[in-house]
Amino acid sequence: MPLANQQDCGSPEHGIHRRRFLQGLSAGAISTFSWSGLFSNSAYAEIAKRKQKHCILLWLCGGPSQFETWDPKPGTPTGGPFKSIPTAIPGVHFSELMPKCASIADKMAVIRSMKTTAKEHTEGINLLQRGHKPRPPFTRPTLGSVLAQQLGQLDSALPNFILLDPCPEGNEFKGFKAGNWAGWLGAEYAPVRTGGEFAIPHVKQLDSISEDDHEAREDLRKFFSRKFENETRSAAASSHNAVFERVKGLMSCAHLFDLERLPQKDRERYGPGTFGQHTLLARSLVEEGAPFVMVANGMPWDTHVFNHEVYQMVVPDLDNIIFQLHKDLEERGLLEDTLVVAMGEFGRSPWINAARGRDHYPNAWSLSMFGSGIKPGAVVGATDKLGVDVTENAFDEQNLFATIFAALDIDPHGEFNIPNLPNFHRVEDTSDPIREVLA
Repeated sequence: MPLANQQDCGSPEHGIHRRRFLQGLSAGAISTFSWSGLFSNSAYAEIAKRKQKHCILLWLCGGPSQFETWDPKPGTPTGGPFKSIPTAIPGVHFSELMPKCASIADKMAVIRSMKTTAKEHTEGINLLQRGHKPRPPFTRPTLGSVLAQQLGQLDSALPNFILLDPCPEGNEFKGFKAGNWAGWLGAEYAPVRTGGEFAIPHVKQLDSISEDDHEAREDLRKFFSRKFENETRSAAASSHNAVFERVKGLMSCAHLFDLERLPQKDRERYGPGTFGQHTLLARSLVEEGAPFVMVANGMPWDTHVFNHEVYQMVVPDLDNIIFQLHKDLEERGLLEDTLVVAMGEFGRSPWINAARGRDHYPNAWSLSMFGSGIKPGAVVGATDKLGVDVTENAFDEQNLFATIFAALDIDPHGEFNIPNLPNFHRVEDTSDPIREVLA
């Protein structure tokens, strides 16, 4: 698989790679554009939108059970009450709670042998969002921030990192959300959050201000902002200015975040819950050009109590959401360039506790993905009869991050090249991608 072996400095000016730029232009088109007007040209904008890579992360916060989803163990002391069903891949079974995903298993990839170390939510969320253990005093950027930097396009009104979070609560996840997502990449690569307390307020341009006055005001702000940035030579000032530019862009695309604009039949297909509705919105935003969208839904997967009862509700919902999203991306010609990952911070324990729940379990768990760069029908890794340990091809968070980067044509081991920082890499320790799931 070809990888982009580029070195970039983290500047927004490098948000679109020369390789993708050349791919998006024909020889005839090149002659019609000047550099100054390139990104304002609607024809090129459409080309760029089609050629751009995207990623949707379905964040199953709390830790989804592998036993009730991708790696069932029916008829065993650890398997629980649910049966398994055959899938479109001969010999491969999913939980009976996922019949729709079973029908498209030959179009997806499943990793059944994740083996990580974090046992608690805060630690686990940081590990699976950042891809590496903490290295104080440095703050490593999250996956979304790195992909925003690598996949984002110049002069895009849409944010490069969108977090759809209909449930702003969620215990430890709420604490994580209050932290520094972008790390050393800077505020311009932090997520724009919508939903709950993170709605985007006051982005609509006031009717009382004319377009001319609005532009004049913006030109004045830019002049003084750039003057201050040049005089102070401050990275923070540069980052703040980039954020202001992003807010201005939101004014022109705020309507794209309105669920009511989407067809009612589509909203019904995804189900009435907020997770389904926001996944539909993620699909729509990707269709409009958003490079990275993360959909979260609180922590319903943290089932220390009544695991089986809860999973009878949340797993069929997830099953339908994944099915509808795959169907839509395929029908719209977006599947080849859009990577979808469904995962949490760890799995659930083989044993059932006294409260009829499953506890945290990082030692052997599963996740799924499909789309850009992924081999359809790949089922990788295995666990023992009881699901206690990995018996084949154990992979950790660095293998996973390397896989995601490789699937999106990003060099997993490229350096960040941030001034005054050590030579950090997107994936440290030269960990390999999971080749078995890459196309």
